[in-house]
Amino acid sequence: MHPTKFSRARLADPQTAVVFGGSGFIGRYLVAALLADGWRVRVASRRPGALNHLRSTTPVGQLEHVRAPLQDPKAVAQAVQGAAAVINLVGILAEGGKQRFDDLHAQGAGGIAQAAANAGVPAMVQVSAIGADPKARARYARSKAAGEAAVLAAMPQATILRPSLVIGPEDGFFNRFARMAQISPALPLVDGGRARFQPLVVHDLVAAIMAALEQPQAAGRVYELGGPTTYSFKELLRMTLEGLGQRRWLLPLPLPLARLQASILQVLPNPPLTLDQLIMLERDTVVDERLPGLADLGIQAQAIEPMVARILAAYRRPS
Repeated sequence: MHPTKFSRARLADPQTAVVFGGSGFIGRYLVAALLADGWRVRVASRRPGALNHLRSTTPVGQLEHVRAPLQDPKAVAQAVQGAAAVINLVGILAEGGKQRFDDLHAQGAGGIAQAAANAGVPAMVQVSAIGADPKARARYARSKAAGEAAVLAAMPQATILRPSLVIGPEDGFFNRFARMAQISPALPLVDGGRARFQPLVVHDLVAAIMAALEQPQAAGRVYELGGPTTYSFKELLRMTLEGLGQRRWLLPLPLPLARLQASILQVLPNPPLTLDQLIMLERDTVVDERLPGLADLGIQAQAIEPMVARILAAYRRPS
């Protein structure tokens, strides 16, 4: 991880950062970094207790986990009381049960920002996604754009971070396709695998969040974050197979057939592909060079290959 030199958290009286979604993939790394930097951290989520493994190495009182479902305004308001910063990481890639895009990405994000504003919290970071656009075809992307607008309406000084594909030991990309390669003779290339991504390592996103909290010039700005190299979907699957030391067919999946498959798969409890995700795969997930990025936050993006090797090592068969 990048070394951090943030003065705010090292005051004699440490300040509190509230992390919504702090028990997820990105959250566990952000919480660890905040704790290491001296912040008091309050993790707000639906299911308290997911970060109990950190308590044994954390000074008493530095880490708190509270139940604060985004559908409960009173719990959200209580969670942000006394905070110096709020970070919202809440996000889903597919809807299921009561977990809906608009409820979490739009109304939920806006509710957090409004509660933070009412409580006088000076800083907020909203983690959105590249592709957020009120005119997008994908409901995921539209809900992310609505969340950005709601956050900035309540807290104009909030910082919006839009990452590309985020990779790390618990990510949903390389782990998913590595597991698929264990049982399937072929991996699907939706639309020939032409969609482009600019993956970044989770530690770079964490460093960006912490820098956004500390740098006054980040207030009210939108950043698009990506790694140093752009890859096609096909190239990323090839990288996966090379890292596994396996041979599998890369099977082109025409869009009409992919749509039919997604319409069937999306009814599953944890669908591997939905129609909305398919729409997202039809466009590139790369940074807009007209917007500020990692370099503007003082961060040099890491190459993803060492992290990919680390992820895939767990799936390699003994020789």
